Amino acid sequence: MIDFDAHLAPYAAQSSKSRGRRHPEPAPGARSEFQRDRDRIIHSTAFRRLEYKTQVFLNHEGDLFRTRLTHSIEVAQIARTLARSLRLNEDLVEATALAHDLGHTPFGHVGQDVLNDCMKNYGGFEHNLQSLRVVDHLEEHYGAFDGLNLTFETREGILKHCSLANARQLGELGQRFIDRTQPSLEAQLTNLADEIAYNNHDIDDGLRSGLLTMKQMEEVELFARLHHEVVRQYPGLPGRRELYETIRLMITAMTADLAATSAQLLADAAPQSIEDVRAGPPLIRFSQKMREETTALKRFLHANLYRHFQVNRMRVKASRIVGRYRVDLARPRDLMGIKLEPRFHELFRTIWSDLRQEVLKSHERSA
Repeated sequence: MIDFDAHLAPYAAQSSKSRGRRHPEPAPGARSEFQRDRDRIIHSTAFRRLEYKTQVFLNHEGDLFRTRLTHSIEVAQIARTLARSLRLNEDLVEATALAHDLGHTPFGHVGQDVLNDCMKNYGGFEHNLQSLRVVDHLEEHYGAFDGLNLTFETREGILKHCSLANARQLGELGQRFIDRTQPSLEAQLTNLADEIAYNNHDIDDGLRSGLLTMKQMEEVELFARLHHEVVRQYPGLPGRRELYETIRLMITAMTADLAATSAQLLADAAPQSIEDVRAGPPLIRFSQKMREETTALKRFLHANLYRHFQVNRMRVKASRIVGRYRVDLARPRDLMGIKLEPRFHELFRTIWSDLRQEVLKSHERSA
């Protein structure tokens, strides 16, 4: 029998000590419990749909911009590297990273805002909670249960945020939001790997789109410092390669800082089990200086990219499309989470058809 936990630190999440699945199943044999989770996520319908869900730009605007699918893969790569350096469970962080955006809406960042507004009388919309619904209920692959029947630990990592009202309905999974305790180190790590990935690839996408300029980026201390280092080391490097090299150094700086700071925090706290981790403060963190620099970067991106007038135009279009198809929510259960009735299937095919036509017309007008 393979021991998948032999190389892990005592404070890591161990497959052999998982809190289990909502529906008990036989052990997966040649795979760990978290490897089984990862495989189920990769083969899910929702994972394939991430190809057409975008971060900032819509799918028709170019095939070089990030989608939720490519973003999830980038998060998984960063998370696995960090987990290996800290002797955490790589399989768990990979599963969590690949599933963390399954509940995101189309229309980039604006889609969630619009849908949240539409659902404000029914508790709003939380994409983390929707991701949990996807893996717990909406996927239809197995004869014995709805959803993917993932382990507690993977589901815990997916549910990064949750309102207290919703947490009270989630039993054991929601208890940490009520008690204000911590999730596993793997969940904490994946959360920050997500931040590293989107902070850096949104710079790339923003510059590629022309909504950001290199002159603007020089306002960001972290970017400016590493960009100057690239120019010094590689004078005359072509623009795209100069940018890629800068972003590469940024990712390296962030991951190195996170690994070093977290390793020191773990050494100081000396947790002996995952339960010690849950009872203590967050132990996967950036240094104070890096936290300040990444916060400044996020503020810059929010002001100059996410709220750019061209991105806001899509907010208006998304609101119009979704608003056009608001329905009488006499059956809120159907829309809030479990399954849509067949009578809604044609409706949503129509939404996507209309959206495609409107986007193409917009593209023709701007060409």
